[in-house]
Amino acid sequence: MFNEADRIRIGQAVTAAEANSDGEIVTVVAEQSDSYNDVVLHWAVLVLFLAVAVVAAIPGRLILLLDIVAGGWDTWTPGELIAILLVALAVKFLIARWIFGLKPIRLALTPHGTKARRVRRRALLLFRLATENRTRAKTGVLLYLSLAEHRAEIIADAAISAKVTPETWGAAMAALIDAVKDDRPGDGMVASIGQIGQVLSEHFPRSPDDTNELPDRLILL
Repeated sequence: MFNEADRIRIGQAVTAAEANSDGEIVTVVAEQSDSYNDVVLHWAVLVLFLAVAVVAAIPGRLILLLDIVAGGWDTWTPGELIAILLVALAVKFLIARWIFGLKPIRLALTPHGTKARRVRRRALLLFRLATENRTRAKTGVLLYLSLAEHRAEIIADAAISAKVTPETWGAAMAALIDAVKDDRPGDGMVASIGQIGQVLSEHFPRSPDDTNELPDRLILL
């Protein structure tokens, strides 16, 4: 979703935002923050239990169906019925697991709260790896966007967090998410970086000896 022009614009926006501040902005965009395979498994197991419940509620229908398939020429033993039931449940589970594993369905079935927690967790991990304590004055900010979830996170280093409340980033978050929903993630990143730059310039004006300590380029995962 980010072409070369977008990447250049975002890098230039970071450079401009840092021009009036000691703050350092790191931008990271990920296609998706988690596989959500556990969510798929949970739904498939639910289908399995529902199938067991249906069979337990109307076992006669299963036997009738088997009689129709066999042409009424067989008498089913308990062992045969159990074996057929287990095979049928295994097939149903595998089919459900495959269907729910399709990306659009998997994301649709994942609760919003789960997405929010996974995106936040990924953003914190990346912040610790790429931003935290990597500037002289601990003035780094990570702007993280996860495209599949349409969610973003702004995480600031210790010196910034001591002065800037999370609510202060509201305008930057809104600018980014609104643009992503309109399929304009490049514009959203540029707008969000500009908002972050305004906050940083207000609380951390540029020192005469300030240097560029973190890369300005967009990092795509």
